[in-house]
Amino acid sequence: MRRKSLRFGALLAALTVALVAVASGFGRPDGGGSDTLVFAGAADPTYLDPALVSDGESFRITKQIYEGLVELKPGTTVVQPALATSWTTSKDGKTWAFTLRKGVKFHDGTAFNAAAVCANFNRWYNFSGPFQDASATYYYQAIFYGFKKNESETLSPSLYKSCKARGNTATITLAKRNGPFLPSLVLSAFAMQSPAAMAQYGANQGEIRTGAFYPTGTYAFSHPTGTGPYKFEQWTVGERVVLTRNESYWRAKPPLKTIIVRPISNNTARLQALQTREINGYDLVAPQDIPTIRSASGLKVLNRPPFNVAYVTINQAKPPMNNILVRQAVAHGLDRQSVVNSFYAGRAQVAHQFMPPQVPGYNKDVRKYPYDPERAKALLQRAGLTLPVEIEFWYPTGVSRPYMPDPKRNFEAFAASLEKSGFKVVAQTGPWRPDYVKKVNEGTAGHLNLIGWTGDYGHADNFVGTFFQTYSPQWGFRNNAIHRILDRAEQEVDTKKRDKLYLQANKLIMDFLPGVPYAHTTPALGFEQRVRGYVASPIGTDPFYGVSVGGQ
Repeated sequence: MRRKSLRFGALLAALTVALVAVASGFGRPDGGGSDTLVFAGAADPTYLDPALVSDGESFRITKQIYEGLVELKPGTTVVQPALATSWTTSKDGKTWAFTLRKGVKFHDGTAFNAAAVCANFNRWYNFSGPFQDASATYYYQAIFYGFKKNESETLSPSLYKSCKARGNTATITLAKRNGPFLPSLVLSAFAMQSPAAMAQYGANQGEIRTGAFYPTGTYAFSHPTGTGPYKFEQWTVGERVVLTRNESYWRAKPPLKTIIVRPISNNTARLQALQTREINGYDLVAPQDIPTIRSASGLKVLNRPPFNVAYVTINQAKPPMNNILVRQAVAHGLDRQSVVNSFYAGRAQVAHQFMPPQVPGYNKDVRKYPYDPERAKALLQRAGLTLPVEIEFWYPTGVSRPYMPDPKRNFEAFAASLEKSGFKVVAQTGPWRPDYVKKVNEGTAGHLNLIGWTGDYGHADNFVGTFFQTYSPQWGFRNNAIHRILDRAEQEVDTKKRDKLYLQANKLIMDFLPGVPYAHTTPALGFEQRVRGYVASPIGTDPFYGVSVGGQ
């Protein structure tokens, strides 16, 4: 059974160290001309080696520099060819032969070919020492389980076995069949990188600092090298990442000559930067700011397809949450509809399970838990508890997420409804970086906490499999029925059979109630009207290829 955990984890603990290490001088840009896009994210990237990160701000950059064997059709979760033009699978589902695109070169001028594909897969497989820490290789471990030589008993045998390069074909052999294998290859973590550049600039050098992985070579900071439409130019921490057009790109030349990505953490500051035209566009528009953008001359709102879930974790390792009656009381004590109505500006729906409706395997007939304070109190009394029941409830600060634009307001509303439902809520909080997510992963963020997930690819395994396929300290439970059915579903390559297994799994999960999902949202981006060709991805990692900026 594979090891899975909430994305980011201890990786975020290394961010502050990384930001100090990377800083270098670069003058302020002149502003967005017709050949430049200035875009604002919420934070700096962590590193620029996609195999070693798991956060969206890093992938925003690496998506432009690197490409994978496959990619998503823009605006969808449909897998289509990228550096591979086609692929075939053996009858047993274990062998995948990828026919590769010819004439493609990495940014350093070296050839992309089958040998380079195998070099990348074997690099991941042979990671050792600090690279086997979850803060270094979260996505590799989530998909491929383990390494050639596992150095921890928490790791499982590797799904990956070997890669053979023959002519224009790279053949990947797996230890067993695996449904998520192909769709997972759209992840930036599995993008193709120049073997020569990685060797030259120490991509495989790293160490653990203050409990998290940190690269010690210069590759992940100053020399990221892929085949993508844009090349790395410079990173000034706290100010901008600058990318320039790849003039030798294998597709048509990108319209933009320069891309500048600025980190602006505050929602209001991002909006003001767009209003003053310091930037051409930004992500994570707060719902309450959407009318302001829509009513402004020369500005527009783009919708990101909904592909996320916001939820309240219930940690069963902390009594009395190991009692199903108490978990049911929590579910009935959370006024989810009011939170969705009040804080999402009509851009969310109440969630009833841990994956969005458009993912195959979604079960509309799972058990529901409507807000009912009196029922919650009765359940607590049936559990033998004296009212009010004191619980610790955590929420994050210093962050806005697509599924949770304003965590504090969500928390305050939920705390109020729980207080009416027989609980005494003790509030706890922490900054998103580096403390909060690490505490959630470790299972130390109270009885309850606010968190969420944006999907990485169009497969139920990326939602319920990620959360519940094996034991995680975040949830603090073991349920063999749930673990086993998710194991079976992951290995099932017949689509109809797999979907039926996920239907059953979702019913089991919501009966067992490891947490309370409360919202699926439609995130928004804000742009100048003159920005054209931007297609928002469901997974939150958007390609800038094809984007153009019109005249002033």
